[in-house]
Amino acid sequence: IQRGEFDVAVVPASTALVRLCPPAYIAGHTFFLKQGERLDLDKLKAQLATAGYHHVTQVVAPGEVCFRGGLIDLFPTASQLPYRIDHDEDGIDAIKSFDVDTQRRVYAVNEIRLLPAREFPLDEGGRTAFRSRWRETFEGDPSKKRFYRDVSNGVPAAGVEYYLPLFFESTATIFDYLPRGSTVGLHGDVSGAIQDFWRDTALRHKMQAGDPDPPVLPPAQLFVSAEEFYTRVKDHPRIDF
Repeated sequence: IQRGEFDVAVVPASTALVRLCPPAYIAGHTFFLKQGERLDLDKLKAQLATAGYHHVTQVVAPGEVCFRGGLIDLFPTASQLPYRIDHDEDGIDAIKSFDVDTQRRVYAVNEIRLLPAREFPLDEGGRTAFRSRWRETFEGDPSKKRFYRDVSNGVPAAGVEYYLPLFFESTATIFDYLPRGSTVGLHGDVSGAIQDFWRDTALRHKMQAGDPDPPVLPPAQLFVSAEEFYTRVKDHPRIDF
């Protein structure tokens, strides 16, 4: 959806209410580049800009990119090695990894196909953010919580997706991923479905809130309210079925 490579996306109302990781996180960890394919430089540059990549004269660290004529040096944030992409008007001629110290090419690859392992980072930076926001959000000694210890050690504990806001400064919604000008179609009783979802969610939260291990986040941090949903719908052409 973020790349605009779709015609129609069918999303249940309840799914459309789930808060997501920022588009920048997905953009920075997702690359599909294949030898022989035509390279859309504008799309690639837009993706890198969204992801916050730094344009440098020499790539030495993850999150950096360098454009030099028909060569692109790219160091994806989720990769162990950077890549040198040789391209022209006909497409990508070659893709090779290279060493940042010597700048020499290491080995050739047919394609770069990278996807984030999860919708949140479990690297050192991600775990540090999680620990900091957990302490800001919940009372008590976090070291006594097994869930906190597991995530701090890089273990994706069951239910960790319900703590996604603790990994980022801010979350996103499905509307942040839609290409500009996308038409939103509302089919059936969407308003009723949203009301039912929030009624069930409030009940589940009331039941779980009494269990301090692990503590639960307020629903508003995890899901979009009806008011916010319809406010965001207004940013797009709309069809009601």
